[in-house]
Amino acid sequence: MTIFLLDGETVDFPPPRLADAVGLLAVGGDLSIERLVSAYRSGVFPWFSEGDPVLWWSPDPRLVLYPEELNVSKSLRRVINKQLFDIRFDTAFGDVIGFCARVKRKGVQDTWITADMIDAYCHLHKAGLAHSIEAWQNDQLAGGLYGVAIGRCFFGESMFTLISNAAKVALVALVDFLKQHNFSMIDCQMTTDNLLRFGAREIPRRHFLAQLATAVAAPSLKGAW
Repeated sequence: MTIFLLDGETVDFPPPRLADAVGLLAVGGDLSIERLVSAYRSGVFPWFSEGDPVLWWSPDPRLVLYPEELNVSKSLRRVINKQLFDIRFDTAFGDVIGFCARVKRKGVQDTWITADMIDAYCHLHKAGLAHSIEAWQNDQLAGGLYGVAIGRCFFGESMFTLISNAAKVALVALVDFLKQHNFSMIDCQMTTDNLLRFGAREIPRRHFLAQLATAVAAPSLKGAW
């Protein structure tokens, strides 16, 4: 497989089917709003470490969570029913992505959310395309997640938890919101046990791309949520 080198002349991406065995498709380019939107519409996302060039991925299979297939455990449902957290949308995007970059996760040694990535996604947020879903407790941010919404697809990026179950409650709130607004899918990008427990499942890339094309053709729900 050929790894494509991107330049500044176009924001278009090579066909994702040309990615290598681990899903790496292209190297280079920038993190402009135009290129990021083109990437998501194409089924591609950036993922790289500090000091590396920008790397663009389209893995096969792809992990997807369909809102109607969300699985909420009995224990988590009890937590939700206790109303321990106040859920807010888009009130602290910068804080959420900052915590996602800093909070250590089990099995993860470093972060892929670099300073350039934070800057780029804050610009996407200002453009009304990137959103944060936040769980607050006693007016303190307890957990949350962020992602990008284009058409009727939500592209999940990262989540963090400072207080047990906070991010999970935020995720359930997000899915409820997406159901209300007729979103068809959540792109989870990379497979994790946590997302599998929530009902996400792997599908072949070709199926994902076909469903994505339909989802992103719909009008986007832009602006603050």
